[in-house]
Parts: sequence; C-alpha cells; structure tokens
Amino acid sequence: MSLTITLIQTDLQWEDKAANLRILEHKIRSIKERTEIVVLPEMFNTGFSMQPELFGEAMDGESVEWMKRVSAERKIILTGSMIIKEDGNYYNRLIWMLPNGEYGFYDKRHLFAFAGEDKFFSSGNKRFIASVKGWRINLLVCYDLRFPVWSRQQANETVAEYDVLIYVANWPERRSHAWKTLLCARAIENQSYVVGVNRVGNDGNNIYHSGDSMVIDPLGEVLYHVKDDEDIFTITLDKTHLQSVRDKLPFLKDGDEFQIISE
Repeated sequence: MSLTITLIQTDLQWEDKAANLRILEHKIRSIKERTEIVVLPEMFNTGFSMQPELFGEAMDGESVEWMKRVSAERKIILTGSMIIKEDGNYYNRLIWMLPNGEYGFYDKRHLFAFAGEDKFFSSGNKRFIASVKGWRINLLVCYDLRFPVWSRQQANETVAEYDVLIYVANWPERRSHAWKTLLCARAIENQSYVVGVNRVGNDGNNIYHSGDSMVIDPLGEVLYHVKDDEDIFTITLDKTHLQSVRDKLPFLKDGDEFQIISE
C-alpha cells in the first residue's frame, strides 16, 4: 500500500491572510501529480505571529473554511497550522482537513518560549494520530521536534503506533543544522517515515528561514531535501519498504515502556 504526499515549501507574507491563502491556493492548483495529502507550513496564513488577538480565528473562520473548500475541490487531505481562538484561549493548531469537510486537529504541545510563544498561546496536551488507507500519521508542530518523548513510538512486538511523522514548521535558518539532524533522528529511532515542511524567506522580524524541508525513510535516508528555494514536491511512500525495515530490524520491541502524563 502506498501513500502520496505533497510538500509545499513557500515564502509567507507577513500577517497577510488574504495574500497567503491566495498564493497557497494557486500553488495547490498547480500540482499536476495525483496526490492524497498536501502539507503546508506552520501558521501558513500569517507566518509565526505573536499577535493572536489580531489574527486568531474560530473553527468556523475564513481560513478553516478555505481549507474545507480547497480540500473538497481538489479531493485532497490538507494540513497545516494556524492561530485558533477557542474558549478564550489561543492555540497554534494543526488542522487535518478531509475532502468531505470533516477534520481533526492537534494543538502544539511545546510552545517556543525563546520567542515568547508561551506568553500568548495555550499548550495542547493530546497527540493526534490520523489514519489514511491503513497508514497511521502522527502530526506535530515545529518546536515539538526537540522533544523526542512526545513523538516516541509506543509499540509492542507486532504493531507500531504510527508509520509517518509529519512536522510543520517556521524553523529559522540559524538553527537549520538542528532541524535536519533531529528530523533524521526521529525517523531512525521511531522506524518511521518523517516529513518536515518548513517555510522560506524573511519573516516580519527579519528572521531568515532556509526551508530545508525533508522526507526521510525509516532507515534515516534522505529522500528529498531543498534549501532556500520555494518548491512543491510530491513523493509516494512505500508501506512494503517500511514493513521490511521493521521486520529485518525489529528494534521497536526492545524499547522502554513508558507513559506520557499530560496536564
């Protein structure tokens, strides 16, 4: 069983929702290959803004409705994060939009205190693992990458918890070595495909992002990597290869038993 994913590595217009949605829709419409999942960067409609009171939306807001429409029209699963206001709190929320208008979501667990994200946003406390065509997909956001326990497979001898790990990000170029290294580490330690989608260009704080979006196989081999340039890339993941790696190297069964306790 295969799974086809398209990564969109793009510049983002600073805090300009209308421009970002227009540009991203054009990019999505330009995809010629058959694809099943399209992955956008973190805060794809604003950039990494710390002004949630200005740009936060409800779950029936314009950007979620845009995702519903584009997903339905293109018959794709569309995912990326945005600022959501709910019950008086703001979340950096990754939305997993299905073509039929149903969705799931994941609220970023690890808020980037170095940039003050923890002062404006509330932290999530639940992982979200989606299911597509027999594939299990663990969806995480940017800074979560630095915390391996949160993404660690809770596996037994026969069944892994997930098959693909997706990170959407606004990860700056000055720490790109960590981004690339940790994406590979997450693939190897979890015997999983890893997809990392990052933005390019300068944000409103004049912080440069080099992209370095990547797809990595469960052995840690890099299948795709682009630095600095905007790019749209479609790749088909092979379940047979994944299972072969796990069968030949059954390392997950030797892992430590643990439980994540979230407040």
